[in-house]
Amino acid sequence: MVPIGRRIEQALGIGALLLLAIGCTLVLWPFLSAILWAGVICFSTWPVYRWCERAVGGYRAVAAAATTLLVVLAIVAPLVFLVTALADDVTSLAKGITRILDQGPSAPPGWVRELPIIGESLAAYWDSLADDAPAFIVELKKLIGPVTDIALAGGAAFGTGLLELALSVFITFFLFLHGRRMIGFMRQIGERVAGPRSRRLLAVIGLTVKGVVYGMIGTALAQGLLAGIGFWIAGVPQSLLLGCLTFALSFVPGGPPFLWGPVALWLLLQGSIGWGIFVAIWGLLLISSIDNFLRPYLLNQNTNLPVLLGLFGLIGGVLAFGLIGLFLGPTLLAVAYNLFLEWVAAELEERMQTAASDQRLESEPKT
Repeated sequence: MVPIGRRIEQALGIGALLLLAIGCTLVLWPFLSAILWAGVICFSTWPVYRWCERAVGGYRAVAAAATTLLVVLAIVAPLVFLVTALADDVTSLAKGITRILDQGPSAPPGWVRELPIIGESLAAYWDSLADDAPAFIVELKKLIGPVTDIALAGGAAFGTGLLELALSVFITFFLFLHGRRMIGFMRQIGERVAGPRSRRLLAVIGLTVKGVVYGMIGTALAQGLLAGIGFWIAGVPQSLLLGCLTFALSFVPGGPPFLWGPVALWLLLQGSIGWGIFVAIWGLLLISSIDNFLRPYLLNQNTNLPVLLGLFGLIGGVLAFGLIGLFLGPTLLAVAYNLFLEWVAAELEERMQTAASDQRLESEPKT
């Protein structure tokens, strides 16, 4: 029988460990998304780090710094270019809005009246706004408020995401530097918790993370490249910037049509009906359609995450972690889903082994 004093000591020890765990969680919670994102970056680019390590003769600090610099050039630099280009375009847009407010809208193009069903009414409404400047300003002001709120919310979310990304890149350097030691700790902890199957579970986690990250980035790159090429062929200004924006929108389900659709409409409003139709067809058949088979193909190379769970991962990840949740959400759900499948497979394997063992015992002659 365990003495009462010993039980009290055990309870106090467990309570102290729980308090310590809660305290550490509260301290690290504000940095959770940045730490997770740093882990995803480090794991996905670990082959690059090993190549850099061999290139510099085994100096880990130099290799970690070089790999981190490559990550900055590959991720942060394009975002800085995107923000700078957007700032210039916002300035031009503000000047254009000011000019429209001063001069009023131009007359509707001829093709507007030729639209079926709504052409005549839309052209008449357009003419009324063009002739009545105060009414046009009133209608425009109705849109300014919601658009401003959306822009401010989007800018705040984008800024927060950039700060978290910068912190993640900083953390990534130390993960590269001490990665092997951390991998050793993870294997020891896995063996203590899961036993002999820990290596298999860690391999499943690694393949899942690679599948999600490579699938999302590969699809986004393909859509951004196709969008930039299509806009360049159609003679759309800032086609490189629009391609980068398409790359960013590709992480959002159904995001690219919100870019190539307005571009096609803008070409139609400019009178370039042929090029507008070309951009619409190019966006529908290539930019958006490639997502339907390329993303599932890349994801299913290393993970069997259902489409519905992937959608929940994207939306829930953004709501929980912000912009970085576009990666973290699907990654976490994919890891949990594949670990569940691995657990089910292990249970079935154990049952089959038990059944086979029972059959052998029954088939042995009794003495």
